[in-house]
Amino acid sequence: MQLLSADVTVVGAGAAGLYTALCASRLGASVTLVSATALAESSSWWAQGGLAAAVSAQDSPERHLRDTVAAGRDAVRESAARVLCDEAPEAVSDLTRLGVRFDADREGRLALGLEGGHTVRRIVHAGGAATGRRLVRQLSAVAAEDPGIDVVEGRRVVELLVADGRCVGVRLDDERVIASGAVVLATGGAAALWSRTTNPAGAQGGGLLLAYGAGATLADLELVQFHPTAVVGDDGGDGLLVTEAVRGEGARLFDSRGERFVDELAPRDEVARAVQQRMLSTGTASVGLDMREVDPALFPNVVSALREAGIEPERDLVPVAPAAHYVMGGIATDVHGRASLAGLYAVGECSCTGLHGANRLASNSLSECFVFGARAARSAVAEPAPDPVAVSALGAAGAARAEFPQSISPASRESLWRHAGLERDRAGLERLARDEHPLVRLVAAGALTRTESRGAHQRRDFPARDPEFDGCHVTIRAGREPAVEHWM
Repeated sequence: MQLLSADVTVVGAGAAGLYTALCASRLGASVTLVSATALAESSSWWAQGGLAAAVSAQDSPERHLRDTVAAGRDAVRESAARVLCDEAPEAVSDLTRLGVRFDADREGRLALGLEGGHTVRRIVHAGGAATGRRLVRQLSAVAAEDPGIDVVEGRRVVELLVADGRCVGVRLDDERVIASGAVVLATGGAAALWSRTTNPAGAQGGGLLLAYGAGATLADLELVQFHPTAVVGDDGGDGLLVTEAVRGEGARLFDSRGERFVDELAPRDEVARAVQQRMLSTGTASVGLDMREVDPALFPNVVSALREAGIEPERDLVPVAPAAHYVMGGIATDVHGRASLAGLYAVGECSCTGLHGANRLASNSLSECFVFGARAARSAVAEPAPDPVAVSALGAAGAARAEFPQSISPASRESLWRHAGLERDRAGLERLARDEHPLVRLVAAGALTRTESRGAHQRRDFPARDPEFDGCHVTIRAGREPAVEHWM
C-alpha cells in the first residue's frame, strides 16, 4: 500500500470538482484531484444548459431568488438559494478570468438566454448549448498546469477513511491511500439509475453510497427532476437531451393532433407532467417539439446530434418525452459544502444544500457547482491535517473489506423507472424498497416517507401538497429510519 497526502482531496473532475480544486490551490493548499476518467471526459461535458446569474441591468439577485423559490415549490432552503443568487455573478467573472469565453453580443455584452421558470433572460452560455464542454475543457487545461494540483486519472475512490468521527482520507481502487485534512466529493448525480435518462451511464450515485457508508447523512433522494424534452428514437438518439434553451428561443410543443397543450416556459416539473399526461390521453409514445422557427446556428451541437439520430429539426418535429435528468437530493451539506461527517464535503449534483427544493430552476445547477465549490474550498483548506500513521493503518485494514459501489442491473433500472418515475404510489415504492441495489432502496425509503405530492415528487395515493412538509427535507442515515427535518 502506498500512502500519499494532500491538504485537500477532491473526488470527481467535472465542473464542480475542477473548480473546487482550482480554488483550493489558489488558497495555497496542496490538492489531489481524483478522476475516474481522463480529464475533460466527465458528465459535465454533456451539460447543454448554462449558468443562471443576475448579470444584466434588468435583473437582480433578489429577482433570481424569487424565481428559484417559486420553482422549488416551498421546499427551497432559502439561505442556500440566497447564497447562490448573490454569488453567481462573481462566479461568472472568475470563470472569465480563468479563460472561459462566454457568448457575447456584437457590443461585447454577455448574450443571455431564457429558460423555463425564469422571469428574465439570465442564462450565460459558452458556445450555445456546448457550455459544459467549453467549461470542462478550459478548467481541465488550467488544472493540468496548476503546480498545486496533483491529478490522478483513471482511478476510483472505493472507501472514505474515518477515524474518531472524522473523514481523514480515501482509499483508491489500486490500494493507494491519500491522507487529507478534507475530502470533497464532486462525483456527480444519480439520474442514470433510471432506465430512461438524459445522463451518461456513469451517473449512478457512487459518491452518495461512499458518503452513506462512511456515516454521512443523505437527503431528498425522492426528489428527481424529469426533463420534458428528451428524444424518443433509435440510432443512439433515445434519451438525447434537447436543451430547454430552444424553447426559450421559440420552440413549441405539440401533441399528436397538432395542438399546443402547455406553456413551454413553465417550470420543468409542470411541463414534464403535461407531456406525460398528453401522451397517456392520446396513446402516443412522444409529443412533437417544433424547432423549425429556431435559428439552428444558436444550437449547432443539438442540431448536429439530432441529425446523427436521423432527425431533421429544420424540417420535422422532434419526438420527445420525459426522462430522468437531475437528482435534487444527495449528500446533505450546509452552505459551505460541509457534510454531517467532519472533514467531508460535497459539491455539485452529489450534494444537497436544499437549494433546489422540489424542482430545480433551469441552469441553477452549473451555477451551484461554482458558487458552492468556491465556498467548500475556503472551508476545506482550514481543516486540520490527519495523523498519517493512523490513516495508513485504516487503509491497510480496509483493503480486504471495502467494495466498489454496486453497479445496477437493467431490471433494477426498469423497476425504478416504473415505480419511482413521474408518478409513484406505496405499492410500487414498497417493491422498490426490496430491490437488490442499495441506492434504489434509499430512493424508495425517501419517497415512502414523503406522503404528499410536491414538484418532481408525485404520489398517486397522496395527490395533494401537505403544508406540513413546507420547508422540510427527508434525511436518511445508516442505521436509522428516514426523518423529516425543517432546514433553516
